[in-house]
Amino acid sequence: MKRLLFALALLAAPSVMAAKAGQDWLAPAGRDGADVALDEFRKPMETLTFFGLKKGAKVLDFGAGGGYYSVLMARIVGAKGSVVALTPAGSVASVKTKAKWTTLLAANPNVRQVIQPWDSFPAAQGSYSFVLFHLEYHDLYWESARFGVPKTNPDAVLKRLFGALKPGSIVGVVDHMGKSGDTRAIVDATHRIDPEVVKADFARAGFKLVGESQHLRDKSDDYSKNVFDTSRRNHTDRFVLKFKR
Repeated sequence: MKRLLFALALLAAPSVMAAKAGQDWLAPAGRDGADVALDEFRKPMETLTFFGLKKGAKVLDFGAGGGYYSVLMARIVGAKGSVVALTPAGSVASVKTKAKWTTLLAANPNVRQVIQPWDSFPAAQGSYSFVLFHLEYHDLYWESARFGVPKTNPDAVLKRLFGALKPGSIVGVVDHMGKSGDTRAIVDATHRIDPEVVKADFARAGFKLVGESQHLRDKSDDYSKNVFDTSRRNHTDRFVLKFKR
């Protein structure tokens, strides 16, 4: 009986350790209050545990937005790791967002913000060991004169990314589930994307799909609605894909 209990304890240990670690890097102190409120929807502990982000990793937060994941990943990778937060100019134009980033960068010295177009991020060979596209990959198919977003070639971005990664590196993609069809038209109308398009894009670039998670699925979602619709905001069906370089 004692042997059985000991074996069960060993099996439970990884999940217990992950939960304890999550409590540490999810601590509200030092985080933006609005970001903390998003934890319930985004489930960052489950997400980053699934992707296997580790201490010391060299991270590219591709489309960092307001820095929600930049802060969390900076805490996980620690002082020996680093996070490059790629933020196109249009996404950090507001005074509020600029102020938020000023505070974030001062509090997290292992985070470096890079304000560049999607297709011109720093890409020296072997720069990164982990990349996260959180609700951003679809934007490679989006263009907007209003927000100063030019047309981007996703294949060119992934080719550049492949060259910037160390062998064995992981790329995590989380995005809003979309219908199949004309990808650019669907993205423009809804800011959603068909996961099969993402899989095909990464396969062409030489990446291998090594995992999928269902922890952010919401079968009640309506794919015809824009993700910013008040009825769907923070309640979309999301896919989670794990690729290996």
